[in-house]
Amino acid sequence: MGIRMGSAQFMDNYQYALNTAYQNQSKLYEQSDGSSIHRPSDNPMNYSKLLRYKVSSTENEQYRANIQAASSWMHNSDAVMIHMTEIMKTIEVKAVDASNDTNTQSDCEAIYKEMFSNLQELVASANTQLGDRYIFAGQKDLTQPFNLSVEDRLRGLPKTLDTPQTNFFKPDSAGTNEKVVQMLTLEKNGETFYLDTETLNIYSKEFVDSAYKDLSSMGYTNITEAATAYDAAKAAGTLSNLGDTFLRIFEAGTSEGKLTNASFKVADYFDREGCLTGGNTITGDGGTYTFSTILQRIVTYNGDENLISMVKLNGPTDPSSDTVNSTGKRMFGTDIFDDENSGNEASGCAMLNELLCICSKTQAGDIKWMSANGITVADVAHSRLLVEETRIGTRRQLFESVESMLETHADNITEDINTVSGTDIARLATRLMELTTLYNMSLSMGGRILPQSLADYL
Repeated sequence: MGIRMGSAQFMDNYQYALNTAYQNQSKLYEQSDGSSIHRPSDNPMNYSKLLRYKVSSTENEQYRANIQAASSWMHNSDAVMIHMTEIMKTIEVKAVDASNDTNTQSDCEAIYKEMFSNLQELVASANTQLGDRYIFAGQKDLTQPFNLSVEDRLRGLPKTLDTPQTNFFKPDSAGTNEKVVQMLTLEKNGETFYLDTETLNIYSKEFVDSAYKDLSSMGYTNITEAATAYDAAKAAGTLSNLGDTFLRIFEAGTSEGKLTNASFKVADYFDREGCLTGGNTITGDGGTYTFSTILQRIVTYNGDENLISMVKLNGPTDPSSDTVNSTGKRMFGTDIFDDENSGNEASGCAMLNELLCICSKTQAGDIKWMSANGITVADVAHSRLLVEETRIGTRRQLFESVESMLETHADNITEDINTVSGTDIARLATRLMELTTLYNMSLSMGGRILPQSLADYL
Protein backbone atom coordinates (compact mmCIF):
# COMPACT_ATOMS: atom_id res chain seq x y z
CA MET A 1 0.00 0.00 0.00
CA GLY A 2 2.77 2.41 0.92
CA ILE A 3 4.74 1.49 -2.18
CA ARG A 4 1.79 2.32 -4.39
CA MET A 5 1.31 5.77 -2.76
CA GLY A 6 5.01 6.55 -3.10
CA SER A 7 4.96 5.59 -6.73
CA ALA A 8 1.93 7.80 -7.46
CA GLN A 9 3.52 10.69 -5.65
CA PHE A 10 6.73 10.16 -7.56
CA MET A 11 4.84 10.10 -10.83
CA ASP A 12 2.91 13.28 -9.95
CA ASN A 13 6.05 15.17 -8.96
CA TYR A 14 7.82 14.14 -12.12
CA GLN A 15 4.86 15.13 -14.30
CA TYR A 16 4.52 18.50 -12.53
CA ALA A 17 8.21 19.25 -12.97
CA LEU A 18 8.07 18.21 -16.59
CA ASN A 19 5.03 20.40 -17.29
CA THR A 20 6.66 23.35 -15.52
CA ALA A 21 9.75 22.95 -17.64
CA TYR A 22 7.58 22.83 -20.75
CA GLN A 23 5.70 25.98 -19.71
CA ASN A 24 8.95 27.84 -19.10
CA GLN A 25 10.19 26.71 -22.46
CA SER A 26 6.93 27.82 -24.12
CA LYS A 27 7.18 31.27 -22.51
CA LEU A 28 10.66 31.67 -23.89
CA TYR A 29 9.42 30.59 -27.33
CA GLU A 30 6.76 33.33 -27.06
CA GLN A 31 9.50 35.90 -26.49
CA SER A 32 11.09 35.02 -29.80
CA ASP A 33 8.84 37.71 -31.36
CA GLY A 34 10.91 40.32 -29.54
CA SER A 35 8.49 41.04 -26.70
CA SER A 36 8.93 39.74 -23.17
CA ILE A 37 5.37 40.64 -22.12
CA HIS A 38 2.33 38.95 -23.62
CA ARG A 39 -0.04 38.97 -20.64
CA PRO A 40 -0.30 40.96 -17.39
CA SER A 41 0.99 38.04 -15.34
CA ASP A 42 4.31 38.07 -17.20
CA ASN A 43 5.31 41.31 -15.42
CA PRO A 44 2.42 43.33 -13.89
CA MET A 45 4.45 46.51 -13.31
CA ASN A 46 6.01 46.61 -16.76
CA TYR A 47 2.69 45.62 -18.33
CA SER A 48 1.01 48.72 -16.84
CA LYS A 49 3.86 50.86 -18.19
CA LEU A 50 3.50 49.19 -21.57
CA LEU A 51 -0.19 50.09 -21.73
CA ARG A 52 0.59 53.75 -21.02
CA TYR A 53 3.32 53.83 -23.64
CA LYS A 54 1.02 52.26 -26.25
CA VAL A 55 -1.66 54.89 -25.54
CA SER A 56 0.99 57.58 -26.00
CA SER A 57 2.13 55.93 -29.22
CA THR A 58 -1.43 55.85 -30.59
CA GLU A 59 -1.94 59.54 -29.71
CA ASN A 60 1.39 60.40 -31.31
CA GLU A 61 0.41 58.60 -34.53
CA GLN A 62 -2.91 60.48 -34.65
CA TYR A 63 -1.25 63.86 -34.09
CA ARG A 64 1.31 63.11 -36.79
CA ALA A 65 -1.50 62.16 -39.16
CA ASN A 66 -3.26 65.44 -38.27
CA ILE A 67 -0.10 67.40 -38.98
CA GLN A 68 0.39 65.71 -42.34
CA ALA A 69 -3.17 66.61 -43.34
CA ALA A 70 -2.77 70.12 -41.90
CA SER A 71 0.51 70.63 -43.73
CA SER A 72 -1.20 69.71 -46.99
CA TRP A 73 -3.97 72.27 -46.30
CA MET A 74 -1.56 75.02 -45.32
CA HIS A 75 0.89 74.28 -48.11
CA ASN A 76 -1.89 74.71 -50.67
CA SER A 77 -3.39 77.72 -48.85
CA ASP A 78 -0.02 79.43 -48.62
CA ALA A 79 0.80 78.79 -52.28
CA VAL A 80 -2.58 80.10 -53.45
CA MET A 81 -2.38 83.15 -51.19
CA ILE A 82 1.06 84.02 -52.49
CA HIS A 83 -0.40 83.92 -55.99
CA MET A 84 -3.37 86.08 -54.92
CA THR A 85 -1.15 88.67 -53.24
CA GLU A 86 0.80 88.94 -56.50
CA ILE A 87 -2.49 89.55 -58.32
CA MET A 88 -3.44 92.14 -55.69
CA LYS A 89 -0.12 93.86 -56.21
CA THR A 90 -0.78 93.99 -59.95
CA ILE A 91 -4.24 95.48 -59.34
CA GLU A 92 -2.67 98.04 -57.01
CA VAL A 93 -0.29 99.08 -59.79
CA LYS A 94 -3.20 99.28 -62.24
CA ALA A 95 -5.12 101.48 -59.78
CA VAL A 96 -2.20 103.91 -59.72
CA ASP A 97 -2.11 103.88 -63.52
CA ALA A 98 -5.86 104.57 -63.66
CA SER A 99 -5.45 107.66 -61.46
CA ASN A 100 -3.12 109.35 -63.94
CA ASP A 101 -4.86 112.51 -65.18
CA THR A 102 -3.22 112.16 -68.59
CA ASN A 103 -5.24 109.01 -69.36
CA THR A 104 -7.67 109.10 -72.23
CA GLN A 105 -10.93 107.16 -72.24
CA SER A 106 -9.33 104.44 -74.36
CA ASP A 107 -6.48 104.22 -71.83
CA CYS A 108 -8.99 103.77 -69.01
CA GLU A 109 -10.84 101.11 -70.97
CA ALA A 110 -7.62 99.16 -71.54
CA ILE A 111 -6.67 99.39 -67.85
CA TYR A 112 -10.18 98.29 -66.89
CA LYS A 113 -9.98 95.16 -69.05
CA GLU A 114 -6.68 94.13 -67.50
CA MET A 115 -7.88 94.92 -63.99
CA PHE A 116 -11.16 93.01 -64.40
CA SER A 117 -9.29 90.02 -65.84
CA ASN A 118 -7.05 90.06 -62.76
CA LEU A 119 -10.09 90.12 -60.50
CA GLN A 120 -11.64 87.16 -62.30
CA GLU A 121 -8.40 85.24 -61.74
CA LEU A 122 -8.43 86.33 -58.10
CA VAL A 123 -11.96 84.97 -57.57
CA ALA A 124 -11.04 81.72 -59.33
CA SER A 125 -8.00 81.33 -57.08
CA ALA A 126 -10.14 81.95 -54.00
CA ASN A 127 -12.23 78.94 -55.10
CA THR A 128 -9.24 76.57 -55.06
CA GLN A 129 -10.01 73.02 -53.96
CA LEU A 130 -8.00 70.35 -52.16
CA GLY A 131 -9.62 67.18 -53.40
CA ASP A 132 -13.31 68.01 -53.30
CA ARG A 133 -12.97 70.53 -50.44
CA TYR A 134 -12.69 74.31 -50.90
CA ILE A 135 -9.80 75.57 -48.80
CA PHE A 136 -11.17 79.11 -48.24
CA ALA A 137 -14.81 78.27 -47.40
CA GLY A 138 -14.43 77.86 -43.63
CA GLN A 139 -16.22 74.71 -42.46
CA LYS A 140 -18.66 74.81 -45.41
CA ASP A 141 -15.82 73.39 -47.46
CA LEU A 142 -17.99 71.37 -49.84
CA THR A 143 -19.68 74.53 -51.15
CA GLN A 144 -18.03 76.84 -53.69
CA PRO A 145 -17.41 79.96 -51.60
CA PHE A 146 -17.05 82.83 -54.09
CA ASN A 147 -19.41 83.66 -56.95
CA LEU A 148 -19.07 86.60 -59.34
CA SER A 149 -22.36 87.99 -60.63
CA VAL A 150 -23.08 88.05 -64.33
CA GLU A 151 -24.98 91.34 -64.31
CA ASP A 152 -24.16 94.71 -62.82
CA ARG A 153 -25.99 95.64 -59.62
CA LEU A 154 -26.72 98.99 -58.00
CA ARG A 155 -24.30 99.43 -55.10
CA GLY A 156 -23.73 102.26 -52.67
CA LEU A 157 -20.74 104.45 -53.42
CA PRO A 158 -18.38 104.74 -50.45
CA LYS A 159 -15.88 107.45 -49.72
CA THR A 160 -12.64 105.72 -48.72
CA LEU A 161 -10.47 107.64 -46.26
CA ASP A 162 -6.73 107.69 -46.71
CA THR A 163 -4.39 107.57 -43.70
CA PRO A 164 -4.42 111.33 -42.83
CA GLN A 165 -8.21 111.45 -43.22
CA THR A 166 -8.60 108.36 -41.06
CA ASN A 167 -6.41 109.87 -38.35
CA PHE A 168 -8.52 113.03 -38.31
CA PHE A 169 -12.08 111.73 -38.76
CA LYS A 170 -11.82 108.20 -37.38
CA PRO A 171 -8.73 107.94 -35.17
CA ASP A 172 -10.09 104.78 -33.50
CA SER A 173 -9.78 102.98 -36.83
CA ALA A 174 -6.24 104.17 -37.53
CA GLY A 175 -3.67 101.43 -37.95
CA THR A 176 -6.15 98.65 -38.67
CA ASN A 177 -5.74 96.54 -41.77
CA GLU A 178 -8.85 94.41 -41.26
CA LYS A 179 -11.21 96.88 -42.87
CA VAL A 180 -11.24 99.78 -45.25
CA VAL A 181 -12.29 102.98 -43.44
CA GLN A 182 -15.11 104.72 -45.25
CA MET A 183 -18.05 107.12 -45.22
CA LEU A 184 -21.18 106.98 -47.38
CA THR A 185 -21.42 109.37 -50.30
CA LEU A 186 -24.58 111.52 -50.44
CA GLU A 187 -25.93 114.00 -52.94
CA LYS A 188 -28.15 117.04 -52.51
CA ASN A 189 -28.91 119.63 -55.16
CA GLY A 190 -25.98 118.50 -57.27
CA GLU A 191 -23.49 118.76 -54.39
CA THR A 192 -21.62 115.89 -52.75
CA PHE A 193 -21.54 115.17 -49.01
CA TYR A 194 -20.17 112.39 -46.85
CA LEU A 195 -21.99 110.60 -44.01
CA ASP A 196 -20.07 109.19 -41.05
CA THR A 197 -22.25 106.18 -40.23
CA GLU A 198 -20.92 105.98 -36.67
CA THR A 199 -21.39 109.57 -35.51
CA LEU A 200 -24.13 110.32 -38.11
CA ASN A 201 -22.31 113.56 -38.94
CA ILE A 202 -22.67 114.86 -42.50
CA TYR A 203 -19.63 116.71 -43.88
CA SER A 204 -19.09 118.67 -47.05
CA LYS A 205 -16.95 117.08 -49.73
CA GLU A 206 -14.44 119.92 -49.65
CA PHE A 207 -14.01 119.58 -45.88
CA VAL A 208 -13.25 115.85 -45.99
CA ASP A 209 -11.14 116.01 -49.13
CA SER A 210 -8.84 118.85 -48.15
CA ALA A 211 -10.05 121.63 -45.82
CA TYR A 212 -9.65 119.55 -42.65
CA LYS A 213 -5.89 119.75 -43.17
CA ASP A 214 -6.00 123.42 -42.17
CA LEU A 215 -7.54 122.44 -38.82
CA SER A 216 -4.78 119.87 -38.39
CA SER A 217 -2.20 122.57 -39.01
CA MET A 218 -3.81 124.56 -36.19
CA GLY A 219 -3.05 121.73 -33.77
CA TYR A 220 -6.38 119.87 -33.76
CA THR A 221 -5.48 116.20 -34.15
CA ASN A 222 -9.01 115.00 -34.87
CA ILE A 223 -12.55 116.18 -35.53
CA THR A 224 -13.63 115.52 -31.95
CA GLU A 225 -11.06 117.98 -30.58
CA ALA A 226 -12.14 120.63 -33.05
CA ALA A 227 -15.84 120.06 -32.32
CA THR A 228 -15.24 120.17 -28.55
CA ALA A 229 -13.36 123.45 -28.84
CA TYR A 230 -16.14 124.89 -31.02
CA ASP A 231 -18.94 123.81 -28.66
CA ALA A 232 -17.10 125.16 -25.61
CA ALA A 233 -16.40 128.51 -27.27
CA LYS A 234 -19.98 128.77 -28.51
CA ALA A 235 -21.35 128.13 -25.02
CA ALA A 236 -19.00 130.74 -23.57
CA GLY A 237 -19.69 133.25 -26.34
CA THR A 238 -16.03 133.34 -27.35
CA LEU A 239 -16.19 131.90 -30.87
CA SER A 240 -14.12 134.80 -32.18
CA ASN A 241 -11.21 133.54 -30.10
CA LEU A 242 -11.00 130.49 -32.34
CA GLY A 243 -10.13 132.68 -35.29
CA ASP A 244 -11.84 133.49 -38.58
CA THR A 245 -10.00 130.72 -40.42
CA PHE A 246 -11.15 128.07 -37.95
CA LEU A 247 -14.77 129.23 -38.08
CA ARG A 248 -14.81 129.44 -41.85
CA ILE A 249 -13.37 125.94 -42.27
CA PHE A 250 -15.19 124.19 -39.42
CA GLU A 251 -18.61 125.74 -39.83
CA ALA A 252 -18.55 125.33 -43.61
CA GLY A 253 -17.50 121.73 -43.32
CA THR A 254 -19.95 120.72 -40.59
CA SER A 255 -22.90 122.98 -41.35
CA GLU A 256 -24.90 120.01 -42.67
CA GLY A 257 -25.22 118.74 -39.10
CA LYS A 258 -26.45 115.21 -38.43
CA LEU A 259 -29.00 112.72 -39.63
CA THR A 260 -32.33 113.20 -37.94
CA ASN A 261 -32.72 109.44 -37.56
CA ALA A 262 -30.56 108.60 -34.56
CA SER A 263 -31.16 104.86 -35.04
CA PHE A 264 -29.78 104.84 -38.58
CA LYS A 265 -28.04 101.64 -39.67
CA VAL A 266 -26.42 100.90 -43.00
CA ALA A 267 -28.30 97.58 -43.00
CA ASP A 268 -31.60 99.48 -43.29
CA TYR A 269 -30.66 100.54 -46.82
CA PHE A 270 -27.91 98.19 -48.04
CA ASP A 271 -27.21 94.47 -47.87
CA ARG A 272 -23.87 93.15 -46.74
CA GLU A 273 -22.41 93.36 -50.27
CA GLY A 274 -23.42 97.02 -50.43
CA CYS A 275 -26.32 96.64 -52.85
CA LEU A 276 -29.21 99.06 -52.34
CA THR A 277 -32.19 97.28 -50.76
CA GLY A 278 -34.40 100.03 -49.30
CA GLY A 279 -35.18 103.64 -50.11
CA ASN A 280 -32.41 105.78 -51.52
CA THR A 281 -33.04 108.98 -49.54
CA ILE A 282 -32.44 110.01 -45.94
CA THR A 283 -33.17 113.18 -43.98
CA GLY A 284 -30.66 115.29 -42.09
CA ASP A 285 -30.46 118.73 -40.51
CA GLY A 286 -29.65 120.15 -43.92
CA GLY A 287 -32.60 118.56 -45.76
CA THR A 288 -33.07 115.41 -47.83
CA TYR A 289 -30.10 113.56 -49.26
CA THR A 290 -29.84 110.83 -51.88
CA PHE A 291 -27.39 107.95 -51.65
CA SER A 292 -24.80 107.98 -54.42
CA THR A 293 -24.67 104.63 -56.21
CA ILE A 294 -22.66 102.82 -58.85
CA LEU A 295 -23.42 99.96 -61.23
CA GLN A 296 -20.89 97.17 -60.84
CA ARG A 297 -20.43 93.42 -60.69
CA ILE A 298 -20.78 91.79 -57.26
CA VAL A 299 -19.03 88.90 -55.53
CA THR A 300 -20.96 86.87 -52.94
CA TYR A 301 -19.45 84.54 -50.34
CA ASN A 302 -21.23 81.27 -49.53
CA GLY A 303 -18.77 79.89 -46.98
CA ASP A 304 -18.73 80.59 -43.25
CA GLU A 305 -16.21 82.06 -40.82
CA ASN A 306 -15.61 78.84 -38.83
CA LEU A 307 -12.05 77.62 -39.13
CA ILE A 308 -11.02 73.96 -39.41
CA SER A 309 -8.79 72.79 -36.55
CA MET A 310 -6.45 69.81 -36.54
CA VAL A 311 -5.09 69.15 -33.03
CA LYS A 312 -1.35 68.65 -33.07
CA LEU A 313 -0.47 68.25 -29.37
CA ASN A 314 -1.84 66.54 -26.29
CA GLY A 315 -3.73 68.73 -23.84
CA PRO A 316 -6.48 71.33 -24.25
CA THR A 317 -7.40 72.36 -27.78
CA ASP A 318 -6.19 75.73 -28.98
CA PRO A 319 -8.15 76.93 -32.03
CA SER A 320 -5.88 79.95 -32.34
CA SER A 321 -2.90 77.70 -33.15
CA ASP A 322 -4.56 74.55 -34.48
CA THR A 323 -6.44 76.11 -37.40
CA VAL A 324 -5.27 75.17 -40.88
CA ASN A 325 -7.39 77.19 -43.31
CA SER A 326 -8.73 80.69 -43.90
CA THR A 327 -12.09 82.31 -44.61
CA GLY A 328 -13.52 85.14 -46.67
CA LYS A 329 -13.51 87.75 -43.92
CA ARG A 330 -9.96 86.93 -42.90
CA MET A 331 -8.70 87.33 -46.46
CA PHE A 332 -10.86 90.21 -47.68
CA GLY A 333 -11.75 92.10 -44.49
CA THR A 334 -14.78 94.35 -44.12
CA ASP A 335 -16.00 97.68 -45.44
CA ILE A 336 -18.67 100.19 -44.48
CA PHE A 337 -21.46 97.84 -45.62
CA ASP A 338 -20.56 94.88 -43.41
CA ASP A 339 -18.38 96.11 -40.54
CA GLU A 340 -19.35 95.91 -36.87
CA ASN A 341 -21.33 99.18 -37.04
CA SER A 342 -23.30 98.40 -40.18
CA GLY A 343 -25.90 96.05 -38.74
CA ASN A 344 -25.01 93.48 -41.43
CA GLU A 345 -23.07 90.27 -41.02
CA ALA A 346 -19.60 90.18 -42.54
CA SER A 347 -19.91 89.49 -46.26
CA GLY A 348 -16.61 87.63 -46.59
CA CYS A 349 -15.86 89.45 -49.85
CA ALA A 350 -15.71 93.15 -48.94
CA MET A 351 -12.36 93.94 -50.56
CA LEU A 352 -13.33 92.07 -53.72
CA ASN A 353 -16.44 94.21 -54.13
CA GLU A 354 -14.43 97.36 -53.41
CA LEU A 355 -11.98 96.34 -56.13
CA LEU A 356 -14.88 95.76 -58.51
CA CYS A 357 -16.02 99.29 -57.68
CA ILE A 358 -12.55 100.45 -58.76
CA CYS A 359 -13.03 98.55 -62.02
CA SER A 360 -16.30 100.33 -62.74
CA LYS A 361 -14.81 103.72 -61.92
CA THR A 362 -11.82 102.99 -64.15
CA GLN A 363 -14.07 101.96 -67.01
CA ALA A 364 -16.05 105.18 -66.54
CA GLY A 365 -12.81 107.20 -66.66
CA ASP A 366 -13.39 108.78 -63.23
CA ILE A 367 -9.76 109.68 -62.67
CA LYS A 368 -10.42 112.05 -59.77
CA TRP A 369 -12.31 109.36 -57.84
CA MET A 370 -9.53 106.87 -58.51
CA SER A 371 -6.96 109.32 -57.22
CA ALA A 372 -8.92 110.08 -54.06
CA ASN A 373 -10.30 106.59 -53.34
CA GLY A 374 -9.10 103.85 -55.67
CA ILE A 375 -5.44 103.80 -54.72
CA THR A 376 -6.29 103.59 -51.01
CA VAL A 377 -8.76 100.74 -51.58
CA ALA A 378 -6.25 98.72 -53.61
CA ASP A 379 -3.53 99.30 -51.02
CA VAL A 380 -5.72 98.21 -48.09
CA ALA A 381 -6.97 95.13 -49.98
CA HIS A 382 -3.41 94.07 -50.76
CA SER A 383 -2.29 94.66 -47.16
CA ARG A 384 -5.20 92.68 -45.71
CA LEU A 385 -4.51 89.63 -47.87
CA LEU A 386 -0.77 89.88 -47.20
CA VAL A 387 -1.39 89.78 -43.44
CA GLU A 388 -3.50 86.63 -43.78
CA GLU A 389 -0.95 85.00 -46.06
CA THR A 390 1.72 85.72 -43.45
CA ARG A 391 -0.46 84.15 -40.76
CA ILE A 392 -0.91 80.97 -42.77
CA GLY A 393 2.80 80.81 -43.58
CA THR A 394 3.75 81.26 -39.91
CA ARG A 395 1.23 78.62 -38.85
CA ARG A 396 2.68 76.21 -41.40
CA GLN A 397 6.16 76.67 -39.95
CA LEU A 398 4.75 76.00 -36.47
CA PHE A 399 3.19 72.73 -37.60
CA GLU A 400 6.43 71.67 -39.27
CA SER A 401 8.29 72.35 -36.03
CA VAL A 402 5.77 70.32 -34.03
CA GLU A 403 5.98 67.49 -36.58
CA SER A 404 9.73 67.28 -36.01
CA MET A 405 9.15 67.22 -32.26
CA LEU A 406 6.54 64.44 -32.56
CA GLU A 407 8.91 62.33 -34.64
CA THR A 408 11.49 62.60 -31.86
CA HIS A 409 8.80 61.81 -29.30
CA ALA A 410 7.77 58.72 -31.32
CA ASP A 411 11.37 57.47 -31.21
CA ASN A 412 11.43 58.00 -27.43
CA ILE A 413 8.14 56.11 -26.98
CA THR A 414 9.48 53.21 -29.08
CA GLU A 415 12.59 53.13 -26.92
CA ASP A 416 10.47 53.10 -23.74
CA ILE A 417 8.34 50.25 -25.09
CA ASN A 418 11.46 48.26 -25.92
CA THR A 419 12.87 48.94 -22.47
CA VAL A 420 9.86 47.51 -20.59
CA SER A 421 8.91 44.73 -23.02
CA GLY A 422 11.87 44.05 -25.25
CA THR A 423 13.76 40.76 -25.21
CA ASP A 424 17.49 40.25 -24.86
CA ILE A 425 17.90 37.99 -27.87
CA ALA A 426 21.32 36.61 -26.89
CA ARG A 427 20.18 35.79 -23.36
CA LEU A 428 16.92 34.34 -24.71
CA ALA A 429 18.73 32.04 -27.11
CA THR A 430 21.08 30.80 -24.39
CA ARG A 431 18.30 30.27 -21.88
CA LEU A 432 16.10 28.54 -24.46
CA MET A 433 18.90 26.14 -25.36
CA GLU A 434 19.37 25.33 -21.67
CA LEU A 435 15.70 24.67 -21.07
CA THR A 436 15.35 22.64 -24.24
CA THR A 437 18.28 20.48 -23.26
CA LEU A 438 16.96 19.97 -19.73
CA TYR A 439 13.51 19.17 -21.03
CA ASN A 440 14.81 16.60 -23.49
CA MET A 441 17.00 15.07 -20.77
CA SER A 442 14.00 14.86 -18.46
CA LEU A 443 11.99 13.06 -21.11
CA SER A 444 14.85 10.63 -21.74
CA MET A 445 15.42 9.98 -18.05
CA GLY A 446 11.75 9.51 -17.38
CA GLY A 447 11.48 6.97 -20.13
CA ARG A 448 14.21 4.89 -18.44
CA ILE A 449 13.25 5.00 -14.79
CA LEU A 450 9.49 5.23 -14.83
CA PRO A 451 7.59 1.93 -15.10
CA GLN A 452 5.26 1.66 -18.00
CA SER A 453 2.68 -0.08 -15.82
CA LEU A 454 2.15 -1.30 -12.27
CA ALA A 455 2.80 -4.88 -13.40
CA ASP A 456 6.20 -3.92 -14.76
CA TYR A 457 7.04 -2.16 -11.52
CA LEU A 458 6.05 -5.15 -9.37
